[in-house]
Amino acid sequence: MIESPYFLFAFIVSLLGVLFALEQTSFGKSLFKVVPLIVFCYFVPALFSNLGMIPLQSPLYVFVKKWMLPASLLLLTLSVDIPAILSLGKTAIALFLSGTLSILIGGPIALALGFWAVPESMGEEVWKGLAALAGSWIGGGANFVAIGKSVGVQDSTIGLMVVVDVVIANLWMACLLFFAGKEKAMDKKIGADRTQIDIVRKKVQDFQNQVNRPTQMKKLMMILAIAFAGTAIAKAVAGSLPPIGDLVTEFTWVVMIVTALGVTLSFTPVRKLEGYGASHMGSVFLYILIATIGAHAEFHKVVQVPGLALVGAIWMIIHAITMLTVRRLMKAPVFLMAVASQANVGAAASAPVVASAFHPALAPVGVLLAIGGYVLGTYAAIVCAGLLKWVYFLMA
Repeated sequence: MIESPYFLFAFIVSLLGVLFALEQTSFGKSLFKVVPLIVFCYFVPALFSNLGMIPLQSPLYVFVKKWMLPASLLLLTLSVDIPAILSLGKTAIALFLSGTLSILIGGPIALALGFWAVPESMGEEVWKGLAALAGSWIGGGANFVAIGKSVGVQDSTIGLMVVVDVVIANLWMACLLFFAGKEKAMDKKIGADRTQIDIVRKKVQDFQNQVNRPTQMKKLMMILAIAFAGTAIAKAVAGSLPPIGDLVTEFTWVVMIVTALGVTLSFTPVRKLEGYGASHMGSVFLYILIATIGAHAEFHKVVQVPGLALVGAIWMIIHAITMLTVRRLMKAPVFLMAVASQANVGAAASAPVVASAFHPALAPVGVLLAIGGYVLGTYAAIVCAGLLKWVYFLMA
């Protein structure tokens, strides 16, 4: 088992290198047409960690989330076209609210369907734990804690719900990453209107072609300097800002500040660093992040809470069916469905990851929707908690 963060970093980067090298072979090209490369970048590290070959917990994973995620967001937003992003608005908001509603209503339905499998000994901790989970799946970690405290859930139950949260949410995120590799075929199948998304991508591609230059070491150093200096500044500023209730934590501030910084720089000559590989560097950080997210997922623990995992799985299936149905009815691009879903279920830490899997220029869409999730998370989850309590006493 690899314990050292340094050796672990070398292993994960090497693993990604092997997967990308495999993509260049005829076998790899055929394989990744069926299952996108990004899914392997997620699940292969998960396989190694759950087999005990690399750790499930490591300071490296914390570093990547706290430093490489913000740095990636900053670089991916350097060349963002804000007016084009805003043009995606109405459909994205409709899908996002559909996701919120499906979590709010889906929880009580899932509890009713899976109640038979939940240990009777848990008593009222069942609905209280699921209420906390609703906070997480509508908003994020802060909402999870806020709702848990508000309903008086025990710490031991919180631990169980964290397992359900991580396992079920990560499996759904893997599905969304799979969709990223199949989006054109999926959109064509239902006649989705990809006009605005294609406009955004074309603008980004045209800009990249316009400023594209041979790689220069001094430019790469400038890119790295902006990425990590910007992250450091964001962390320093965030550390001095007060949390807003339980909704906006220090990390939330960091994500919002680096995104704002990246957008601000996109209106300056710094934007031209895109031509020297700014978004490519951001994508490198992104893939390392995806690999560590996979390595951090403790899928084996699901056997410890089969009843709760079943309820969580039913809940997520209801959410998935709702999102796919609304997407079909609206003939919306799968990108918007995926990001709207992840903005609810995964919040600011992973919504930009899913958005970037479709195209780096679209990362800000994930951030904006995730912030909406933080705002709605506590309030919608309180309503869900009331419904969960009602269902529990009805079934008990």
